[in-house]
Amino acid sequence: MLNFLPEDDRQWVRQTYYKIQEKMQIQCRRIGDMIPFIPRDGRYKDLDTPTGIFWWTNGFWSGILWQMHHATGEGCYRTAAEGVEKRMDDALAGFMGLHHDVGFQWLHTAVANYRLTGNEQSKARGLHAATLLAGRYNPAGKFIRAWNKDMTGWMIIDCMMNLPILYWAGKELGDPRFAYIAESHADTVIAYGVRPDGSCNHISIMDPITGECLENPAGQGYESGSSWSRGQAWALYGFALSYLHSGERRYLDIAKRIAHYFIANLAMNDWLPPADFRAPSEPVKHDTTAAMCACCGMLEITKHVGEHEKALYFRAALNTLKACVDAFCDWDSNRDGIMGQGTSQYHGKEDQLHVPIIYGDYFFVEAILRLLEKDFLIW
Repeated sequence: MLNFLPEDDRQWVRQTYYKIQEKMQIQCRRIGDMIPFIPRDGRYKDLDTPTGIFWWTNGFWSGILWQMHHATGEGCYRTAAEGVEKRMDDALAGFMGLHHDVGFQWLHTAVANYRLTGNEQSKARGLHAATLLAGRYNPAGKFIRAWNKDMTGWMIIDCMMNLPILYWAGKELGDPRFAYIAESHADTVIAYGVRPDGSCNHISIMDPITGECLENPAGQGYESGSSWSRGQAWALYGFALSYLHSGERRYLDIAKRIAHYFIANLAMNDWLPPADFRAPSEPVKHDTTAAMCACCGMLEITKHVGEHEKALYFRAALNTLKACVDAFCDWDSNRDGIMGQGTSQYHGKEDQLHVPIIYGDYFFVEAILRLLEKDFLIW
């Protein structure tokens, strides 16, 4: 991908990768098979999350480790990732705390392991997780339900990023049911989650009996009808991945529509991502996790468009990466986390506002490795 860039930009990407390598080697030795979320006082703590082993972000550290192992060949990354994967067996066994985010949890652990090493036990774990996700499909409304308890009709934009585990399972098993569920859900998101201008709803509440869409509440954005930036990023990358796995052109067209909306809003904000594109200008709230995910999505789109289109998505991704690295990265090897200014949700707790978050680092690492063509398909 670096062929698109002038030499000074190529050098910036290489230097950023060297910085990632240096910090990741130290973090890997320090963190090992812990399962981190957000650093506190500069250090990660194991399973320091609201729901412990069931927490939706628990696969991302392993995802970073596998990406770094693939890029460098260093065994310490693989050893730590395999340790995380085995620990996640407690979540599969516990079951009751799992919901729609099993893709995030097992694509980055078991499925990554299987893709890189052929480990059959890892394959079984991934297929177990995919089957759990398929079991959440509501055939009346043609959607995968989010969360648990009384949210039987809830569908959220985040789930677009969990669909790849279904596509993977269907190909592994030669079973079209999995792709059918994934595409059916994606089509329902197009109908009720994506707006004509490319912005997205976070939540759509459906009647679980009839499938009728009842309302679109605010979710993790500023308010109903606003534009939560990480939700935009989930949709952007998620639809690009659905195109990659299905070949259905409508998914690429939707991904491009969302990307155009995202790019326009980033450009108006000096390539630094607001937590919600339609929130008041004060107080200023950023969310780099949205930007890093969107960069990966834009780089994915470049693989599927003509030569004259690539520059738009490629340049926007690079502008965003450079702006966020210059403004927000922490390269101090004594402190855990790299990409700062992540925000879990617009109205969230203060300790989850403008902090490094593990999935922000994952997407940052993936984007830089992809520019260098050192990444592998984890989705």
